[in-house]
Amino acid sequence: MIQLVAEPAPIGIDLKRTALVIIDMQRDFLEPGGFGETLGNDVSLLKAAVEPCRQVLAAARKAGILVIHTREGHSPDMNDAPPAKVARGAPSKRIGDVGPMGRILIQGEPGHDIIPELYPIAGEPVIDKPGKGAFYATNLGLILANRGIENLLVCGVTTEVCVNTTVREGNDRGFRCIVLSDCCASYFPEFHQMGLAMIKAQGGIFGWVAGSKQLLSAMGRELAA
Repeated sequence: MIQLVAEPAPIGIDLKRTALVIIDMQRDFLEPGGFGETLGNDVSLLKAAVEPCRQVLAAARKAGILVIHTREGHSPDMNDAPPAKVARGAPSKRIGDVGPMGRILIQGEPGHDIIPELYPIAGEPVIDKPGKGAFYATNLGLILANRGIENLLVCGVTTEVCVNTTVREGNDRGFRCIVLSDCCASYFPEFHQMGLAMIKAQGGIFGWVAGSKQLLSAMGRELAA
C-alpha cells in the first residue's frame, strides 16, 4: 500500500491491485508523417510525456505491477472502422491511406506500433482498440477482472481524447483512476490542462490527478520499507 499525493485529495493505493495503463503511445501519433501530423498538429508537443512515462514504466516493471499498453487502429480490411470516423475532418491523409510509416492507423503497419522508448516486453498485454476508449470492443475489462485490479494508473495521449475517454469508461466500471499528469500530453496545451481539470473536478468526479514524481517517490518509499 502506498499513500499518493494527488488532487483533489491524497489516495491510498494497493500496488498488488493496480495496473499501469499506457494509452496509444504510437508512432502514428508521436512521430512526423503519422496520423497526428496529417491532422495539422505539431507532434513534438507529445514528446514531453515520453520520459516521465519511461520512468514510471521502469518503476512499475521493477515493482511487479501489471502493465497494459493500448493502440488505436483498425484491421487491414477496415471493417471495424466506422465510415463516419474515417470521413471526419480534413486530414492530408485519412485512416487506411499509405503514409511514410505504412497505412495510417492500420494494425501491423509500422506507424500503428508503439514508440521504441516504451515498447512492451513479454507478458505485457497490448490492447488493440478501434475507438477512443480502451474498454470499448476490447478484452481490457476481462484482463483487469482476472487479475483482481481495482486501481488504474493512466498515462498516454492525448489527454482530452483517449485518456479522458478511458478514464470515464473505467470510472463507470468501478475502477479508481489516477491520471499521471506529466505522463500525458496533447497537441493543444490548453486541452491538456482542461482535460486534467475535468477529471479532478467536483471532488474527483472521474478520478485523481498526480505527478509522476509523487508516484515514484511513494513507490520508492514502499520498496525500501
